[in-house]
This record gives sequence, structure tokens and C-alpha cells, in this order.
Amino acid sequence: MGATRLQLFLALFCAVIQLISSYTDPNDAAALRSLKEAWDHVPPSWGESDDPCGTSWEGVVCNGSRVTALGLSTMGLKGKLEGDIGGLSELRSLDLSFNKGLTGPLSSRLGDLQNLNILILAGCGFSGKIPDELGNLKELSFLALNSNNFTGSVPPSIGKLSNVYWLDMADNQLTGTLPISTPTTPGLDQLLKAKHFHFNKNQLSGTIPPQLFSSEMVLIHILFDGNRFTGTIPSTVGLVQTLEVLRLDRNALVGEVPSNLNNLTNINELNLAFNNLNGSFPDLTGMNNLNYVDLSNNSFETSEPPAWFSTLPSLTTLVIEYGPLQGRIPPKLFSFPQLQQVKLKNNKFNDTLNMGDSVSPQLQLVDLQNNAIEAVTVGSEYKNTLILLGNPVCTESSISTTRYCQLQQQPTKPYSTSLANCGSKSCPLDQKLSPQSCECQYPYEGTLYFRGPSFRELSDVTLFHELEMSLWVKIGLTPGSVSLQNPFFNIDDYLQVQLGLFPSTGQFFNRSEIQRIGFELSNQTYKPPKIFGPYYFIAAPYTFQGSHKGNSISTGVIAGIAAGCALLVLGLVGVGVYAIRQKKRAEKAIGLSRPFASWAPSGKDSGGAPQLKGARWFSYDELKKCTSNFSESNEIGSGGYGKRRLRIALGSARGLAYLHELANPPIIHRDVKSTNILLDESLGAKVADFGLSKLVSDSGKGHVSTQVKGTLGYLDPEYYMTQQLTEKSDVYSYGVVMLELITARQPIEKGKYIVREVRMAMNRSDLEHYGLREMMDPTIRNTPILIGFGKFLELAMQCVEESASDRPTMSEVVKAIETILQNDGINTNSTSASSSATDFGSTKGPPKHPYNNDALPKKDVHDSDAFDYSGGYTLSAKVEPK
Repeated sequence: MGATRLQLFLALFCAVIQLISSYTDPNDAAALRSLKEAWDHVPPSWGESDDPCGTSWEGVVCNGSRVTALGLSTMGLKGKLEGDIGGLSELRSLDLSFNKGLTGPLSSRLGDLQNLNILILAGCGFSGKIPDELGNLKELSFLALNSNNFTGSVPPSIGKLSNVYWLDMADNQLTGTLPISTPTTPGLDQLLKAKHFHFNKNQLSGTIPPQLFSSEMVLIHILFDGNRFTGTIPSTVGLVQTLEVLRLDRNALVGEVPSNLNNLTNINELNLAFNNLNGSFPDLTGMNNLNYVDLSNNSFETSEPPAWFSTLPSLTTLVIEYGPLQGRIPPKLFSFPQLQQVKLKNNKFNDTLNMGDSVSPQLQLVDLQNNAIEAVTVGSEYKNTLILLGNPVCTESSISTTRYCQLQQQPTKPYSTSLANCGSKSCPLDQKLSPQSCECQYPYEGTLYFRGPSFRELSDVTLFHELEMSLWVKIGLTPGSVSLQNPFFNIDDYLQVQLGLFPSTGQFFNRSEIQRIGFELSNQTYKPPKIFGPYYFIAAPYTFQGSHKGNSISTGVIAGIAAGCALLVLGLVGVGVYAIRQKKRAEKAIGLSRPFASWAPSGKDSGGAPQLKGARWFSYDELKKCTSNFSESNEIGSGGYGKRRLRIALGSARGLAYLHELANPPIIHRDVKSTNILLDESLGAKVADFGLSKLVSDSGKGHVSTQVKGTLGYLDPEYYMTQQLTEKSDVYSYGVVMLELITARQPIEKGKYIVREVRMAMNRSDLEHYGLREMMDPTIRNTPILIGFGKFLELAMQCVEESASDRPTMSEVVKAIETILQNDGINTNSTSASSSATDFGSTKGPPKHPYNNDALPKKDVHDSDAFDYSGGYTLSAKVEPK
């Protein structure tokens, strides 16, 4: 009996101690414990204590003792969202996205979360009606309920969300009409701060109410496609001047297109296809930002090609299939500089097809099947797909047996991230090869859906490289750790891309990383390049390392943990002794993994410039031996048009990209030039001489105001004139080095500046030498096939653009050079002098351009055509000491 009383006393004592020491607000703790019991597969840390804030439950964010955010994206949760969620009264953000196992109806108690600002339930399995109580969330600005199984109508109470800017209910089974306000009920027309109306892919019906739109609205995306709307397009949509994407396709709309639609001059995508629209053909004159137009499969009156066929300069894609157009296609249509696709099959075009003399270089596809075209004139410059099958010209002329009169396969494959560097290596079924490390890892995968891209060419390497880079930069991953596979346009006309994100270290992401990435993709924190338009992401389930099997820890496990802790205490003494013995070895290993030996000459990281390691001097005998007595076959630049030069360019570009984007804080070199690029034993490039480098401690400012220093000839003219230093200043200097690699000349010769001379000599119609035959290094000029030369030259000229905003980043330069090498079948895996820099002191009056003709030194050279280094000139400014 005494033992029982003792046990009861100890239990009560422990409970009191736990209550006193608990850090989380009792109501919040109770709500989370209830959710833990209702859900399977919660994070393991949820089972380690009953104090979510005190012991940091994964996915739970606290402010003091109150729970303010719950982020459990892609955790594999299963269960229902019970009413206890309403007990988290201080909750500001709730993200349960991409948990397909969360099912059943939403609890009406979500409406009790009066402080909620973000609600993301995208990609789950919820069903039933959307609760009216969501309208009570006065602070809500972001509401994503897309890609579930919701039924019923859109609640009118949503109209009370006066602060919402993102409203996404797409891809559900919603029915009924769109609610508008009355004297007694709210409606969607009251959402004057909303920028996104995403109601696509539902079963909504009835008319689109004219009262829904007004000039007070700031909408940029109206996505109503894939519903059952009837009636006419309301003319009030023309009042929303901010609109950029309008998709009303795949409905049952009738009547004429409103004449004021062309007031929407900011629109870049207009899709009215697959309706029953009739009347006169729409007038899109003045909509000069239009990239994509689709008016297919309607019932418009027969018409000649409209005048706007020749006046939309930004057009990339024109689709009018099964249309009413007849007559002759104006040749100017094919000359728009960004045009990629023209799809006009099943119209009544006749007469002669003349594509003109200035066909867009980006044009990949012209589909004119089943028209009445009798003759065709195609210039020699157009070599891509033209389909005339089903026209008289294919039965009555000499071209009837040509490829124009046959169905053609697209000549280029859609882009996919290359794994060529990884050779034939393969992985187990549940793992994938990382394009960055070529190691087998468990990537975070899913599908990106772009609802309104302003392009249609899926083989554009530059475009998808830009998407890859934006993903790893903005999501905070290692460069190159993004995989894009199998892009295609699906039945809903969305661009669908398989996405894989790979861990920076190890095989797995941890739960916190998955929660963060899932939130950034579902909350639209990540913004893709604008040309891709609005998007959404649906994640695949993720396999975590050592995935748990349940929510509780057994007594045996607890006993094992206790025993392990005891052993750990005993082992720490031995580990400490061992650690001391290994300290020197560890420091040496860490040093080998860094690109710099130290950040200061003393090696104490005192704030000085980083000191290069890995480069060395070579003796004459060593050089003679390595080059087989200086054989011409071993000259840098031999092979291709200079593969070794390209590798040197790539290595130095990677070094600068590291300084700009991976060093913490970022570093601007400020004196990039050919003499500051050294080579190691394997001819790997090393960026050297950091005597003028500048640490960028305030990255949000975008630039560093500083006294101008550098080397004339390589110096960024914008930096010289504004005294504002940015990473793009290094890009300019690097571009000059690229031109040196092409010409084997130095930047300034007899008062002539290499950038200006190349720019004046360039002739893009000369496909072999681009007009630079006389300026090129003979080693390159005499190469039979100059693979990638034009792309390398174009990249160099982008780097030396006058305006910094027009130059690429160093990461973009790296990717472009890698592409050139890969296109030539070369593996791009590789390891990444005294200063002649000048201190350009301040002068009286506004600074002049450093490379005006009267500003360039003109040292006479009588016996040689070689360029002279800027260090050889007599300048009034002082030389920067080493």
C-alpha cells in the first residue's frame, strides 16, 4: 500500500513539475497535441515532449509561448483537419500543402483564427464544401485551396476578405455561379486588393457577372478557363487596366468579344479558344505587349486577316485554328523579332504564301494545314518547320513531294537538364542522379504548372537555364542542383515541367528544408522569370532518412536512449582527447576544401583580402617538359576553336561566380584581367590578386559606393563614371578577357579599344567569323570548324554592354560556357602577377567615359602589331601598391 502511495505521489509530482516548466501556452499545446493524435506521420520531434515551443517541434514557429505559424508542407500527413485547429488563436500562417493524405471536410473552426494571414491547403485531399466561416479571416492576404476535391459553390463570404491579394480555388469540383455583392450579402467584386482570381479547372457555370469587374480593381491574372460559363464576355473586364493574363478558354461563352478589350494594353496572354464566340473578328490593335494569342475554335464571321497581324511587335505565338480567316497572310507577320510559332490550320487562307525577306530568327513552326494556299515563296533563311499539307499547292505544284507537304516531326527535342557529365552512372529506383554532383540522392520532386507562359518554344536552352538558375538562387540551393525534365503543353494548355531539387550535402533533405522549400513554392515566395507567367506546384511525397513508423516512442526505445546517453557521457572524454589529436588534420582538410588559403596574409581572417592557393610558378624546364619542347600541338587554343581557352574561360568564370554568389559576404574582385588568371598543374584557371577586392556587406543596397580603382582597358565604364561598384563591374572586365581569348590581343593598342573595335567589326551575316577574321588569333582563324564561336562571341559582347543591367550574371556566364562545351561533347567538370591596378582619383567636374578616343593612351609602337598593356602607359594617377 505504501509503495502504491509513493508511485501516486511521484506521478503527481512529475505532472506538477511538467506543468510548471512547460513553455508553450496551455491552449496552444492542447490544440497541437490534439492534431498529433488526429494525424499519422507527424514529424518525430512531435513525440519527444509535450512542449511544442520549448522543445521546438518541427514545423511549429512560436513567438514567446504562442504558436504563430504551422508549416508542414510535404510531410506525408494523413488524417483530418479537426476543430481543435481553432484553438491556435495567435496563428498567422498555416501551410499544410502537398499532403494528399489529409482528407475530409474543412473544419468551420478555421474561421476562429482571427489573426491568420496565410492559409495554404494546396495539393491535399480535402473535400466537401468550403466553409462560410473562412470569410471571418479579416487579416487573410493569401488563400490557396487549389488542387483538392472541394464541391459546392464559392462562398459569398469570401467577399469579406478585404485584404486578400492571392485567391486560388483552381482544380477542384466547384459548381454554381460566381457570387457578387448585394445590399445584404458580400461578393467577389468587393476584393479590391486582389491581384489573382484563379478559378480555373472547376465546374462553375452561369454568366460571368458584369458587376464582378471595375476600374478600382488591381487584378493581374483572371484564370476562368476550363469551366462551364455561358453568356457573353462582360465589357467591364476592359476596365481592369492592370490585367496581364486573361484566360477564358474552354467554356461555352457566346456573343461578340467586347470592343473595349484592346484597352487592356498590359496583357501579355489572351486565350479565348474553345468557346462559341461569334460576331466580327476581335480587334486587338494597340495591345502591344501581347506575347500569346489563341482565338481558335470559335464561330467568328468570315474575315480577311486583321490589321493587327502586322502591328503586334511582342508576339511570340499566334494560334487561330479552325478559324474564319481568308485571303492572303501578310508577310510582316513572320518578321516580328520574338515570333516562335504561327498555327493557322483549318482556315480559308488562299493566294500565295510569301513569308518575306526578314523572317524572325526565332520562328520554329508555321502550321497552315487545310487552307487554300496555291503557291508558296519561302526565303532561304527559313529552315524550320512549315506544314502545308491539305492545301492545293501540295497537289498541283513541284513542292508536292517536299517536306512542306508532309506531317513533320519537330526537329528539336524539348529541353531537359543534361546528365552528360555523369557518364553511364545509374542509381537505385528510388534515387536520382544529381546534375551538380553526379551522386545518387533523394531529390524533392514534383510538377510545375505554368498557366500562362508567353512562349511556346520548348528547346530554348537559354530560357530553361534561366529557370534553373532562378530556382537554385531564390530557393537557396547549390548551383546546378536543379533538374528540369520533359516540358510539354498539356490538354489544358499549361506548360508542365517535372522538377527535381537536390540536397546540397548528403543524400536527403531534412524535414525543415522540405517544409521551407514547400512553403516557398506554395506561397509564391519563389517567382520564376516573368516570361513563364503564373504557376503552381504540386509536390510528390518525399522519403525522409530513417522515416518513422509511428507517433510514439516505445519503452524499449526510451530505455535504449537512456543507456546510449550514459555511454555517450563516458565516451565524450575519449572523444575530446581524440579530437585534440585530430585538430591539425581537420584544419588541413578544411583548408583543402576552400578556394583561398586564408582571408588575410596573416592567416587569421582579420578582414584582409583573400589569399589564393593552388597556383604556383613554373620553371622554364618544367614548361619545356610539359609542352614537349613547346610543341605547337600543345598551344593553348589548339583543338576546336580553342577548347583549352574555353576551359580556362569556364574555370575563371566559376571562380568569379563563387565570389559573387557563394562567398559570405560576397566579394567583388575589382581587377579582373588576363594577368590575374593563373593556371595550376592541370591548366585549371585560378582567379588571383585580391589586393583591390571589395567585400559586399550590404547586399540589399545593390552596389558599393567607392573610389574607382582598377586597370584601364578592363575597367567598367559605368563604375568609372558613377563610382558605384557592383558584381556587374567584374562581368565587364571578364568580357574584355573573353575578347582577349578570341583575338590574342590586349585591351588597348595605339589608342584603339578592343571592345569598340570588335563591336564595329562584327557582322552577324558572316556565319563563320562574324566579321572578325582579320582580328582573330590565327590559331582560331585557321581552325576548320569553329564550333560555338558565335555563341562565345555573343556572350562576350553581352558582358561588355555599357549598362550593367544589360549584362549577365557570372552564374549565367558559367551556364552559357558549359552549354557551348557540352554541345561539343566536352565534359565540363573541372577545378576551378603583380598588380597593375590603378587608383582613379576623383577629378573636377563630371567624370568622362574612360574609353573615349581622346581618353585612350596612344603609345607608339613601330616594330610590332601587338597590343600594349595599360601598365605600359604614363598615367597621371598613382599606381596602387600591392
